[in-house]
Amino acid sequence: MNSIGVFTFIRRELERLKRVGIQTLVTPWISALLYIVIFGEIVGRRIGVIAGVNYIDFVVPGLLMMNVMQSAFMHASSSLYFARFLRNIEEILTAPFSYGEIIASYLISGVLRAAIVGSGVYVIALFFTVATIYHFWLFLFYILAVSAVFSLAGLLVGLWAENFEQLSIPTTFVIMPLSFLGGMFNSIHMIPERFQMAVKLNPFFYFVDGIRYSMIGVSESNRWIGIAMIVMLLIVLGAWVWILFKRGYKIKT
Repeated sequence: MNSIGVFTFIRRELERLKRVGIQTLVTPWISALLYIVIFGEIVGRRIGVIAGVNYIDFVVPGLLMMNVMQSAFMHASSSLYFARFLRNIEEILTAPFSYGEIIASYLISGVLRAAIVGSGVYVIALFFTVATIYHFWLFLFYILAVSAVFSLAGLLVGLWAENFEQLSIPTTFVIMPLSFLGGMFNSIHMIPERFQMAVKLNPFFYFVDGIRYSMIGVSESNRWIGIAMIVMLLIVLGAWVWILFKRGYKIKT
């Protein structure tokens, strides 16, 4: 394995992240702060307790997961898209990198950005609530594994997109809606029974519920289904990205 090349690639990505820190870090932190103040503090005082915990404690894990998913996705998709747009991808392909090492470099970079953003959201939450972590290793698994899933999804979009505007389509029409419909702000038992099955078919429900359980010990789903879903997505998306890279889809002229 070209460990020096992978390390250099990741360092370059982190330097790029630092150069645009306002968009990549400060913006999601401000957004999370507003969500916590409005939903956790203002709305939460009216709702009180939900699923046996204070509303703000119920909401924080969902906000954390939403920011992790968005950050990982946006980093991978924008990084690969601009590498294609600026023709930097040609330099990467001619370097002594295997396709697996290129994908791993993008993947690790996306996970690191998601972890940095998630850590910031967690620190912000500490100013308003205890923000406990009930199962640390399970919490770490959900942060790393889900961010890896969305980094891979971001690479697929980074390969597919023909212009910068297309990069935001999945975030606007998939990630945000499914996050809100995945129990981020409400218990599944607050939804009419005839719609609960639709929620259980939403993979985002298991992502949010899983990290909620790891933080406050409250779960409304079968955690093993969620873990199996994450592992399956990692395998399927990883294989899909590798096949597209090997075929040179939109990266070889």
